[in-house]
Amino acid sequence: MSDDDYVPMKAKEIAMLMRVPKNEYHDFLEVIGELELELKIEKNRKNRYRISEKTYYDGYYRKNQKGFGFVRIEDREDEIYIAKENSLNALNGDHVLTEILEEENKIKRAEGRIVRILKHEKDTVVGTFQYNKNFGFVIPDDKNFGTDIFISKKNFGKARNNHKVLVKIIKYPEKNKKAEGKIIEVLGNVNEAGVDMLSIIKEHNLPAKFPELVVEEAKKFGDKIDEKDIRNRRDFRNKNIFTIDGEDAKDLDDAVRVEKLENDNYRLEVHIADVSYYVKENSLLDNEAILRGTSIYMLGRVIPMLPRELSNGICSLNQGEDRFTLSCIMEIDQKGNVISSDICKSVICVTKRMNYTDVQKILDGKDESILEKYEPYIDEFKIMEELANILKKRRIENGYLNLDIPETKIELDIDGKAVGVGKYETSFANEIIEQFMLTANETVAEKFYWLQAPFIYRVHEEPDLEKVKELNKFLYNYGLKIKASKDNIYPKEFAKVLEQIKGKEEERVISTLILRTLKLAKYEPENKGHFGIASKYYCHFTSPIRRYPDLFIHRVISKYLENNYVIDDEEYEILEEQAKDRSIKSSEREKVATEVEREADKMKMAEYMENKVGEEYDAIISSITSFGVFAELENTVEGLIRFEALGDEYFIYDEERKILIGEVTNKTYKIGDKIRIRVLRASKELREIDFELAK
Repeated sequence: MSDDDYVPMKAKEIAMLMRVPKNEYHDFLEVIGELELELKIEKNRKNRYRISEKTYYDGYYRKNQKGFGFVRIEDREDEIYIAKENSLNALNGDHVLTEILEEENKIKRAEGRIVRILKHEKDTVVGTFQYNKNFGFVIPDDKNFGTDIFISKKNFGKARNNHKVLVKIIKYPEKNKKAEGKIIEVLGNVNEAGVDMLSIIKEHNLPAKFPELVVEEAKKFGDKIDEKDIRNRRDFRNKNIFTIDGEDAKDLDDAVRVEKLENDNYRLEVHIADVSYYVKENSLLDNEAILRGTSIYMLGRVIPMLPRELSNGICSLNQGEDRFTLSCIMEIDQKGNVISSDICKSVICVTKRMNYTDVQKILDGKDESILEKYEPYIDEFKIMEELANILKKRRIENGYLNLDIPETKIELDIDGKAVGVGKYETSFANEIIEQFMLTANETVAEKFYWLQAPFIYRVHEEPDLEKVKELNKFLYNYGLKIKASKDNIYPKEFAKVLEQIKGKEEERVISTLILRTLKLAKYEPENKGHFGIASKYYCHFTSPIRRYPDLFIHRVISKYLENNYVIDDEEYEILEEQAKDRSIKSSEREKVATEVEREADKMKMAEYMENKVGEEYDAIISSITSFGVFAELENTVEGLIRFEALGDEYFIYDEERKILIGEVTNKTYKIGDKIRIRVLRASKELREIDFELAK
């Protein structure tokens, strides 16, 4: 149809021209119908098809509580603004077709109109049921959803007033009519223990339970390895090998060993659970793992990728238990270069299960009871520390971005209620494992890149030049600048700035802004390097229990090892297709997991702050938007100061410089400013915290 010589035709005529067999004519009409639905083609007055005269963009709608929204379009950096009257009643997350009404300019972003809703993102919604005699309605937990949901009396189910419920949408909103729904599950009273986390699980349609057949398949492996397969593996069971994890970790998928060689080099062994030995391609376990993509950690609750019979059992590298592993053995010189490596199938028996706290106490050498307890292994941990320092030094020299942004640690009581919020403290013991895992991931990625194997890489592309220029406008206030050009954006330039601000008051704010400037890392079948860790080759190899890409590349590695690094063309093509498909799916599931974990944190932070209303705290301005100022407390809790809570005068938002200017006093607020705030309100239900400036 795009051909200059094409004359509009009817569907039957196109089919004849293309010689569509009779038995495929129905499929052909489906394709024509889809193209028409997507407004790529249209009928003229004589019912003949032609290319659509207008251009429409396929994207996803993000609705704001106030009724307007934005459409995110792939390959277009800025979102399209959609006014309320141009939204076609689309709901938050809907897949839509958009027409551009006005292109972007220096003053404002592009504006558009939704012309068709291709697919509603949700057909079920979590919310709070409100009873009203002959009818009721559900107020969605997602405040951007766009509409309350009307519930007729026959569709109440067993719901009572103030119950948290799951509602199926039976009619989507039209013009001035609300959505209608039917309650299909009652989660419990809004204040009941555990209902809050269950609400998030249902809201994101997460697979909380494993199907029985999947669990049965996992149970078949028992808790002991198959002795017959040991002869096909290298045996490391006579070596001292350690797992080092958090104290409450249950799925232990990595173990390490380091020794100093006679030539003063180091031998680093990274042993990873051989999950692919148990989770075979196309098995029920594999299909379920693809569906889940990743384990999700929700404050004391885990939605695992694999059933616990595997993740905490036969696949977990438990102390004193023989376990099958894939091992990456590296010789590393005094400058931190991997000068030789080997990847093999292996069997290990972990000598000691260690935790970060105890390892750090060993390195500090002050706690006599700990030193006595681990006396036979102290030298081995000292060598680990030595090697980790060398690896870190080399990494920093290469431009590794050491963004020191503390994670939030939320403390829950026995009923799951938030009773404390603070920074998650890490030590050099954490750094040891991080450096060893990074090195193994790079080594595996480089080896299989040069083998030209079908693979999944962890890709982090360089940031956009425009975003770097935006960042530089802010850094100018501190006498800092990231040198960048169209052809050259180097991690080292970012690393230099991070080094200059280390230990200074502005470190946290600048680190956060640098993080926002960088692109998101994702999974791809093509190696494009990893900007954040300044690495040419990178993959995720070290966590196959909780991430599908790791499991997939273990399967690829095993096939190569079993076939002496020769794969036939048919097998190669199958793996290549799978690598593309699994990369996309895993990236999508990772986004969902990140969103779920963030929502859980926001909910619990708000719950913690609910009884702090009226209290005052020192804070730092973390970001400025067109609707208010975000401020962060020392314990990482962030709240919004709306413009009306900034005082008596009107403030003008200077988007170029990201500052607020008082209309009368010229008082300015910028990112990084220290302020004193009072907690104005906090709502666990809304997952929001509001501050005001303290007098």
